[in-house]
Amino acid sequence: MAGIDSFHAFSFGPYYEPDNLRFGALLACNEEHLAPGAGFDEHPHSHTEIVTWVVAGELTHRDSTGHESVVRRGDVQHLSAGAGVRHVERNAGPEPLTFLQMWLTPKDPGGPPAYDIVRGIADSTPYAVPAASALLHVRRLAPGERTALPDAPAVYVHVVDGEVALSDEELGAGDSARLTGERGLDVVSYGGRAELLVWEMG
Repeated sequence: MAGIDSFHAFSFGPYYEPDNLRFGALLACNEEHLAPGAGFDEHPHSHTEIVTWVVAGELTHRDSTGHESVVRRGDVQHLSAGAGVRHVERNAGPEPLTFLQMWLTPKDPGGPPAYDIVRGIADSTPYAVPAASALLHVRRLAPGERTALPDAPAVYVHVVDGEVALSDEELGAGDSARLTGERGLDVVSYGGRAELLVWEMG
């Protein structure tokens, strides 16, 4: 689409990778870049938990249940599609927009759609998506700061900004790690500040 660049961590739409369909409850982790005025016209979703994190700019959201909002950096937006919902996503602002959108599969599909937004979520407060048995942790690290990763059956780490070291791996912005059954792991930032999104899944 005009004014939109998309990058996919999992097999998604025309980007088909049969060995990379999902990890735990995560079905998608898409990084979207929208020029001013660009957007996704009204389209449907069902049986999906959709969580959005703005990296830069402002995202204008409108859905068929009547919710309208502007999502900014530091906000967590959650659209539970239920049995079916339609929504529009646009960059109505003057600056380029970058956001991450993560899709999770619910344990029990169907039901009515629901909407939630948390403004300025704190690092110490994980965001729960109970329908998918998942917690989203936000980690904003100072240079050289270390943070422990959750001990969980499945952990997905996405580097939003900066550079971090995880065990023997160095990860930069846009990189991710998938951990299964690991315990006692830390991530440390180096070379500057870093921002991470960490999914803890049962």
